[in-house]
Amino acid sequence: MKSPFHLIVIGASAGGMPALCRLVEQLPDPLSAAVLIVQHFAPDSSGWHLVERLSRHTSLNCRLPNDGDPIEPSTVYLAPPDRHLLVKDGHLLVTKGPRENHYRPAADALFRSAAAHYGTAVIGVVLTGMLHDGTAGLEMIKRAGGLAVVQDPNEAEFPSMPESALSNVPIDYVLPISRMGDLLTRLVQIPSSGTSNVPEDIKLEAAIAERVVGTTDEVLRLGTPSTLTCPNCGGALFELKHGKLLRYRCHTGHAFTADALLKSTQHSLEETLWVALRMMEERKNLLTGMASRGSGMYSVQQEERIEEMKGHINRLREFLLNGVNSGTAVTAPEEEKN
Repeated sequence: MKSPFHLIVIGASAGGMPALCRLVEQLPDPLSAAVLIVQHFAPDSSGWHLVERLSRHTSLNCRLPNDGDPIEPSTVYLAPPDRHLLVKDGHLLVTKGPRENHYRPAADALFRSAAAHYGTAVIGVVLTGMLHDGTAGLEMIKRAGGLAVVQDPNEAEFPSMPESALSNVPIDYVLPISRMGDLLTRLVQIPSSGTSNVPEDIKLEAAIAERVVGTTDEVLRLGTPSTLTCPNCGGALFELKHGKLLRYRCHTGHAFTADALLKSTQHSLEETLWVALRMMEERKNLLTGMASRGSGMYSVQQEERIEEMKGHINRLREFLLNGVNSGTAVTAPEEEKN
C-alpha cells in the first residue's frame, strides 16, 4: 500500500507493560510511523488503563482503536482485549477472529497483516513474554522485506518470546530496551519500497484473517493436510509449507507454531491423565467398600484387585508429578489437591 510512513508493530506478553513504557518514552513526537502493539492481557480487561499508563510516558497519541479507524503517524495503538488488531488499506481492523497460538489478540496476526499490506515499511519488534507468539509473524515480516528487532533476552523479564524469535528468524537487531527507541527513530527515516515483493502466501493468509474464517480450498493453497487435529475446534490441521518455521492451521483460522501445538497437546495429555487418576482412585474406593462387606474368597479377590489398583495409581501419580515427557513437574488440578 502507498504510505508516507512506516509501521512499527510490537508484540509483548508477560512483563510487557514496563518494557513498553520504557520504549515509548524514547520515541520522538512527531514520529513518521504508527506504532501498533499487541500486549497479552485478560479478555475481560477494559484496556483503557493500559492506554492511560502508556500515555503517561509519551507525548504521542495513545489509543484503543475501533474497527475502521485510519492509521495515523505519531500514534500508538494498543490492541483491544480479546480482539485481533489487523491493518488493511490504510485502516485498522479490530476483529474477534480465531485465536492463534491460543492468543487473541495475537502478535502473529498483527505482524502477518502488516507484512502483507506494508511490506518493507514494517519494523517488527518482539519484547519480553512467555512461549512463542510473534515468532511466525516476525518470520513473515522478514520474508516481506521488513526488519526484525528483538529485545535482548538477557535483560527481558521473561525471555521465552525473544529467544523463540532468535532461534527461528534471522533477526536484524538484538538490543536492550534502553537503546531501542533511538534505533526505531533512525529506521523509520529510511525510505521503503512498499509491498511489491510480498510473497503470495502471506497475502492469502492475511486475507483469510481479514474475513475471520477461510475455506478448505484456500488453506490447501497454503499447505497440505496433516494427521493432526486442531486442539481448539477439533478440525483437521494443515501443515503450512511456506517459510522456514513449521506451522499448522485449520480452515476455521486457528493457527499454531509446531512448538505451540506441542505445548497444547502436552497440556491436553496432562488433563486426560489427571482425569484417569481420579477415576482410578474412585474405582479403588469402590473396591474397598465392596471388600469390607464381603467374606471368604470374594473378599480376598477384591483385596487383590485393590492392591493392583494401588500399584497403577502410584505409578501414574509418580509419572504425573515428575512431568509428562519433560523434566518439569506437573501441577495437579484443584480437585486433585483437595
